[in-house]
Amino acid sequence: MHALTKQVGAGDTHLTILQDIHLQINSGETVAIIGASGSGKSTLLALLAGLDLPTSGKVYLDQVDIFLLDEDQRAALRSKVLGFVFQSFQLLPALTALENVMLPLELANTDQASEKARQLLTRVGLTQRLHHYPKQLSGGEQQRVAIARAFVTMPKLLLADEPTGNLDAETGEQIIDLMFELNREQGTTLVLVTHDETLSQRCSRQIRLSHGKIV
Repeated sequence: MHALTKQVGAGDTHLTILQDIHLQINSGETVAIIGASGSGKSTLLALLAGLDLPTSGKVYLDQVDIFLLDEDQRAALRSKVLGFVFQSFQLLPALTALENVMLPLELANTDQASEKARQLLTRVGLTQRLHHYPKQLSGGEQQRVAIARAFVTMPKLLLADEPTGNLDAETGEQIIDLMFELNREQGTTLVLVTHDETLSQRCSRQIRLSHGKIV
């Protein structure tokens, strides 16, 4: 990314969330984005994914300047190269665990979507929960489904926003172990937003934000 800036509001309510961010993340890296609440971490992650638009600056994803694309084109690019794990899981309540993980494969017209989803849900320890709905799953189980959904397309880049923020310490540690295992197995570039200094130290690089700037 180059000279990435995000501002909101105008006049007396003007607020700069990110200012002149320059950052290169290499293939296969594990990177932690750390900093206090309000430092711009989640906004940076959303911009990396093309889920939000900057005031100025560029983000290149798979060598494509994503902000030269329209919304549909960005969504198509994300479906090919990007996985996203949200703090709040973002599972579809009307779909079972299996159907939630199958969804990105079906949207991409991938063959054997059900079998691939089953394999990854087994990999994350949810063999017995395939046909349960999100409301029937614990927080840790829902996050495992979310991780399976993110990894099932074998993305080049996985973004995770406070992936353990809603989990107890033991479950959170299990989730992080799982993410790093899948990162190693698939060679996926992993970028984590986290408040957890211990978790950040497990990454190959730490990027600290303060008041919208890298420090």
